[in-house]
Amino acid sequence: MTLEELTAAFQKLYKGQPRIYRAPGRVNLIGEHTDYNEGFVMPAAINFSTFVAITKRDDQVLKIHSDIFKEEAEIDLAQDATPGRKHWSDYPLGVAIKLKEAGHNISGANLLVHGEVPFGSGLSSSAAIEVSTGLALLDISGVKIDRLKLAKICQKAENEFVGARTGLMDQFIACFGKADHAVMLDCRSLESRALPLPDDVKLVVCNTMVKHELASSEYNARREQCEEGVRILSQHLPKVNSLRDVTPNDVERFRAELGEVVFKRCLHVTAENYRVLKAADALRDRDLKTFGKLMYESHQSLRDDYEVSYKELDVMVDLAKPIEGVFGARMTGGGFGGCTINLVSVDAVDEFTQTIKNGYAEATGKHAEVYVCSTADGAERVQ
Repeated sequence: MTLEELTAAFQKLYKGQPRIYRAPGRVNLIGEHTDYNEGFVMPAAINFSTFVAITKRDDQVLKIHSDIFKEEAEIDLAQDATPGRKHWSDYPLGVAIKLKEAGHNISGANLLVHGEVPFGSGLSSSAAIEVSTGLALLDISGVKIDRLKLAKICQKAENEFVGARTGLMDQFIACFGKADHAVMLDCRSLESRALPLPDDVKLVVCNTMVKHELASSEYNARREQCEEGVRILSQHLPKVNSLRDVTPNDVERFRAELGEVVFKRCLHVTAENYRVLKAADALRDRDLKTFGKLMYESHQSLRDDYEVSYKELDVMVDLAKPIEGVFGARMTGGGFGGCTINLVSVDAVDEFTQTIKNGYAEATGKHAEVYVCSTADGAERVQ
């Protein structure tokens, strides 16, 4: 949908000339399930965005229409907040409520949401709608806050209103993405470093078309298992406040105390942090062979130790490995369906796409979607 079409659709619903904002989805190149453990991640914003068209109202009512779901939701910000109801509208409404709770004087508004980020794919459609909504509401209300505060408020909405105990990665990259770069984020200090991506490779996303419906409940369960690991390890090791403070060797030493399940969760997180650091060095040196090897190791760990992969994701990665020009492949996002991210030579993209589509259909009977992505800047006003 063009901006002109979005404007026309908005005017048909609400009248008035809207402002329009966008925030990108993301892929995570490496560093999965480490953000809520104060570890390292390496996401990149991609050229799939969620757009919010908005006009200010004279009252405190917030009306939000989704052109994807063909539904409208409404709340009165002057009333006490109601809890989330497991509905797409929880994401934008939760942001409005958390902005208000943070002391910001948010105006009532009419919003039309248009999403390009495939829903339930693990490409962070949730953070894209949160950040685009937050940016839009702040701007029309004349409220200025820095991007990091916006990211944290959007994370709080997802944690407390939606009920998914996610880390900050998705909201951070939606705010701070940089075209032609991945961003390595230290989720403890919140320091970040933009890493240029070579221009002779493409980020290619393969969508299994399996919605990750288990992700929210299982995500919370994994977080609890990590917290249990920290509780046990902190009894034996000084100054352990999160798995960021622990090495894989520490985890191996206390395997018996942790128990097999918690041991495996902790092993994944601690080893994944080292993989992200090594991957950053490899990207700096343009050593794509090493970077790709780390991607495969990450997927294996997510499959075997963190147990968040899925049969279809494993099929996608196995199909990618033997294709000439593929440096690495892994699942990306929370898991239990969704997408893989593949680092592919520009010259091999067409063959890769056809091989994956044909092989996946033969192996699973399902049709895969393949997106050749460009990296994008973070959230912004576009009209």
